[in-house]
Amino acid sequence: MVLTASAAAPIPANALDAPFDAIIGMSPGEVFALGFNAYKRGEKVEALEALRFAADQGHPGARWKLGQMYADGDGVPEDDYQAFQMFERIVRDQDDEMSGSTDAAYVSSAVIALAEYFRKGIPGTPVHEDAAQARALYSHAASYFGDARAQFELGRMLLAGEGGKANARQAARWLKLASHKGFPRAEALLGYLIFDGKAIAIRSEPVRGLAMLTRALRDAAPDERSWIQPLQEEAFSLSSEDERRTALAYSQSEGPLIDLP
Repeated sequence: MVLTASAAAPIPANALDAPFDAIIGMSPGEVFALGFNAYKRGEKVEALEALRFAADQGHPGARWKLGQMYADGDGVPEDDYQAFQMFERIVRDQDDEMSGSTDAAYVSSAVIALAEYFRKGIPGTPVHEDAAQARALYSHAASYFGDARAQFELGRMLLAGEGGKANARQAARWLKLASHKGFPRAEALLGYLIFDGKAIAIRSEPVRGLAMLTRALRDAAPDERSWIQPLQEEAFSLSSEDERRTALAYSQSEGPLIDLP
């Protein structure tokens, strides 16, 4: 995978404190485990020492954790460009990881993080807003790694024509894949499209669409419900009493509602 932002120099590691002298003889995986355990204990200074050491040795998990810490300002000053650099190093060095490999989750997450940074840009850095690059990265994570979040975001971009031509039918296919993985946001958006049908050139299916919206609203995280609820309420208000009752019953079922008759 080729990225258009310039490659970043490695983040310099601090001098190792005496308690961590022993890590020099450890494998990168062992040092990562040491750092991650220190992080879980709240010992973030010690965690950073070990994680930086393992990251410089090429461990994708250490690079991913450091990227998350810089992105969130967790134990370090918040720095999106430092986070971007870490995620970029993962993708540059590990992108040939097969989707079922041990490190695939780190690579997929890093690809998605890069997509999000390109989607909005990082002011004052070489990372400029580039929707086409973001769309390409989401497409890579969606197809190569089968990541539900990437499939959802790619579906949104295809639906809106963000970063390229709009394609509502293709968007619906990606949303369907993410929905089948139990991703509530994808189920909500796909349910809304199916309820009306016009955007994706199919016959309107109000029962199935309302059922998907209702279940997505139930299963979504609290911060996701603010945009799902108005869609569900709109569909509910346009449905007949019989459609509402049937949709409510369907929404209680498990498994993909997209496969309902």
